[in-house]
Amino acid sequence: MMLRVALVQTRTPASQAAALDHVLPLVRQAAAGGAQLIATPEGTNILQKDREALLPQLRALEDDPVVVALREVARASGVSILIGSALVKREDGLCANRSALIDPQGEIVATYDKLHMFDVDLPSGERARESATYAPGDVAVTAMAQGAKLGLTICYDLRFPALHRALALAGAEILTTPAAFTRSTGAAHWEVLLRARAIETGSFVIAPAQGGFHEDGRGTYGHSLVVAPWGEVIAQLDHDEPGVLIADLDLDLVAKARAAIPALANARPFSGPVARP
Repeated sequence: MMLRVALVQTRTPASQAAALDHVLPLVRQAAAGGAQLIATPEGTNILQKDREALLPQLRALEDDPVVVALREVARASGVSILIGSALVKREDGLCANRSALIDPQGEIVATYDKLHMFDVDLPSGERARESATYAPGDVAVTAMAQGAKLGLTICYDLRFPALHRALALAGAEILTTPAAFTRSTGAAHWEVLLRARAIETGSFVIAPAQGGFHEDGRGTYGHSLVVAPWGEVIAQLDHDEPGVLIADLDLDLVAKARAAIPALANARPFSGPVARP
């Protein structure tokens, strides 16, 4: 089975109206390129580091103007769209960093709230406290799109192999890693982590990214890429500018990789670690 995917690389602005103007032409370009599944990065609907400026702008997922518009594009174009994440208000009034999968009828068929919060002090001096704004999710999610099973993750989740293994064991053939990686961590770890998750699970990994210097002052790495189940990069943007990356995935390669290296099947439970003298 072949599946044409398009990864949309953005430099999302600090308001939904500007974000919509930014992402909509790119998504339409991807649809015109024949993509059956279009994936956008983390923070597709808004990126704003200032909480006082951000929080009044957030809406429920169904009411967000970027989400509403992308649902219409999916319906009009007959494609599936994975909004890598939208920053939204939850039903309980808290905020979430949430992926949303839209089917070709424009319906939201699956959502996933980012499990792992990016709370770090980087060697570069950058400081992030994602948990100060967003409530973490607590459920791993798979979903069908265009006949393929997706395993949904977001950005910092990439550093937690157990999540990706669980998704693969649940049948995911394509792991999605929409991201807004910092420039320093992206240069050091982005590609190698994505390739590692593909190799460990025998899965395709698709990673649409934010790129460049944003109006809220952050810098993101870009370099959206697609990794095959054997670990080779089969498509990549070699820059941080907005753009569209299209790749054709041969999903039969998933079964071939998992048969050649049956790491998912061969794993054994164990106790410990036990400290020995």
